Amino acid sequence: MKGVYMEQLEALYQRAIENTKKLVDADIERYLGSQEVMPSFEQYIRERSPYITQFWLNVWLNLTNSHLSKAEKKFYLSEAGFEVDGMAKKLINDLFRTEMRSYQSFDVLEWLEAAYAHKKELWKDRYEKTRAAYLIEEEERRRRDRMKKMRGKLEREIHKLLQLNEEKLYIWVRYHIAVQIEKDVNGTGYVPSSKFINIETFLEELSEPPYQTFHWSQNDYFEKYERIIYEQLFDFAPKLIKNALSPQIFNQFLEIFNQTLTENLLKEMLEEILFDLAIDFFEYLLEEYYSDLVKLAEIPFDETIHLARYEQDVASRERKIEEERAEIRRKQEEEARMIEDIFGREYHTSTIRNIQYVLHIGETNTGKTFHALEKMKAAESGLYLAPLRLLALEVYDKLNSEATPCSLKTGEEEKIITGANHISCTVEMFHEKDYYDVVVIDEAQMIADKDRGFSWYKAITKANAREVHIIGSRNVKELLLSLLEDAPVEINEYSRDIPLEIESNTFTLKHSKKGDALVCFSRRRVLETAAILQSYGHSASMIYGSMPPETRKKQIERFINGDTRVIVATDAIGMGLNLPIRRIVFLENEKFDGTRRRRLTSQEVKQIAGRAGRKGIYNIGKVAFTSDIKHMSKLLQQPDEPLEVFTIAPTNSVFERFQKYSRDLDKFFELWDKFEGPKGTKKASLAEERELYEMIRGTMIEARFSLMDLYGFLHLPFSSKEPELKEQWKEKIKAIVEKRELPEPNISKDSLEELELSYKSIGLHLLFLYKLDKKTEALYWERVREEISDAIHEVLKSDMKHLQKKCKKCGKILPKSFRYQICNECHQERYYNKRYYIR
Repeated sequence: MKGVYMEQLEALYQRAIENTKKLVDADIERYLGSQEVMPSFEQYIRERSPYITQFWLNVWLNLTNSHLSKAEKKFYLSEAGFEVDGMAKKLINDLFRTEMRSYQSFDVLEWLEAAYAHKKELWKDRYEKTRAAYLIEEEERRRRDRMKKMRGKLEREIHKLLQLNEEKLYIWVRYHIAVQIEKDVNGTGYVPSSKFINIETFLEELSEPPYQTFHWSQNDYFEKYERIIYEQLFDFAPKLIKNALSPQIFNQFLEIFNQTLTENLLKEMLEEILFDLAIDFFEYLLEEYYSDLVKLAEIPFDETIHLARYEQDVASRERKIEEERAEIRRKQEEEARMIEDIFGREYHTSTIRNIQYVLHIGETNTGKTFHALEKMKAAESGLYLAPLRLLALEVYDKLNSEATPCSLKTGEEEKIITGANHISCTVEMFHEKDYYDVVVIDEAQMIADKDRGFSWYKAITKANAREVHIIGSRNVKELLLSLLEDAPVEINEYSRDIPLEIESNTFTLKHSKKGDALVCFSRRRVLETAAILQSYGHSASMIYGSMPPETRKKQIERFINGDTRVIVATDAIGMGLNLPIRRIVFLENEKFDGTRRRRLTSQEVKQIAGRAGRKGIYNIGKVAFTSDIKHMSKLLQQPDEPLEVFTIAPTNSVFERFQKYSRDLDKFFELWDKFEGPKGTKKASLAEERELYEMIRGTMIEARFSLMDLYGFLHLPFSSKEPELKEQWKEKIKAIVEKRELPEPNISKDSLEELELSYKSIGLHLLFLYKLDKKTEALYWERVREEISDAIHEVLKSDMKHLQKKCKKCGKILPKSFRYQICNECHQERYYNKRYYIR
């Protein structure tokens, strides 16, 4: 092995000698060629010896470093006594280069001495040949420099002439394009769509029925006209440039290049420049009016006449463009005034009347709602606005049980109590023209909600009452004060009498005890958790957003009466429900907010945790978490971040003003998008209304309703994200137009999901019945809905332990404690497909 390595090194050594000799020879050629008087060999050695000796070292080190492997370098170093096992590659290379420096050196000077010392004739002969070749090369270089300078001068002259003659070139191209337009239009029967269409529109129209020929498309026409422009430029420009160049240029070109500057040579030089110019000319032509070019084709080309015509057409077009811009500005200004009139009056200026406002501000479970309702009960007439149907129902029951007659209106039901001057309803049912002595608006922090916040805004700013009591969390206080501006405001602040205690141990379901409320953030998780608890022997009540209020009320009553030990709920539990809860347990620290899955905010944690503790029952409220206790505790204890933005949406007044200008709902949505709300506000997206509108836009349904009536149907508060309910909505509104009976709700009792959908279907039906004032029929469907609600309650009460959790993909039964919606096998398959097949 050692012998092989040595042979390889020796071969590299001989190669390095040859390469070094070539470098020295090249150096002698450069040195001798540049000398006007022959230097002696000794003079060359004196001046170049430092560089010559370095040639060898550079060549030798580069060859050995690049042509020997790491293993070979390690072998040589080992032979030299180095311990190289485990040594880094960079260190091996550095050591090897150092070793190679001391390897047998090639004496370059000795080799030169042998070749040229004492051989003056040989040195002289080499000098004379080298000098002669050098002088020839120098002359060639100077000639190339003269040609390069001449070409640069010619190109500069060409550019200058093109700029000076650009207008002349353009009117030439313009005329030939006009002739081509006349050819393309003849026989097609083409009629322009309007008086002032430009060439771009003309080419688009010519490529569409009824003018389109079977083989011409829009792209074909555009490419064809662009090609014609280039061809005309390529034909005309070289002639024009040649005629405009000075005789001096031609003489210099002939002297330097030894050939005549011809038109063909100019074409070669102009090819790229004219290509760019053709693109610019095409852009200019697309903006020209079709009518101008059609007339131009009838006039034989004469530079003076066509230039005057072009200037006339440009001036005319600029006047027309300015007129169009002025018209656009006029329309924009008119639209701005319209938007200000329709929306600005509603949101930019104070709409607060001379009303006494009373703010009830504080944490959850501090008696805010109780004190506001006491004021309402004492008044001759009152209105309670709730965030949920369940709370409206709760207040309705409470007031009637306390000898204050109270009616109920939620859009889906009406319970009118004879002689009642008080009404409990959902906030969406607020009507600004009705007067009450006292109005109570609950959960005012919902004003910042992106979907429903405008209902609170409307109620707060449009309430028609002697006193308006607004109930909210601490973080909405400043926002409310800025919204109420100079109106008289009384502020009542509340604090908890019952302290909250955070448990230090991580919670598991087996730790569940009587009085616990377990909180998660989806209906599916609520049902699964309740099923697991029942399998452990814990009876559980349930609360989730889509649960019928009647069912929710019965579930709550079971918990209050002790029929169930635990309640499992979504964050709906944090909205005004006062229950005997010993401990709030967060089963999840994240929720899906309709757009993304995110961590809970401090305010959300406080709102929910505040339900723990009940004076006289649990004088300490406990809070537990299943993970990340430190972070969640921090959220619970940190100060509230004040709300700074609230949501605004169209009101009846807005629609009344809009109808002075238009009855087109499309136009309304367009103006709403353009309207810029005041600072501190965000506009409701009206996404659900738009989605429903798309289903009936341009149909007889739209034609037969007034604008406000149509928007009223679009704005009905139902689960429009359910495709089946959307279709039912459309069929019902269609039935109204066709003056036939409303289609009955779809009812199925085969599963919990179908029961809940049936409940929603009846709710939608009731919304229509009450809107059409069919109260007798509505009473029947309210009874049917109550039966559905009872059926849902029975399923939740007795059948949860039989609930089977299944993989959403393959249907395989999963353990009840399994965290995910698909089984491990389906998850692995999906991950494999995503990783290896999807690109």
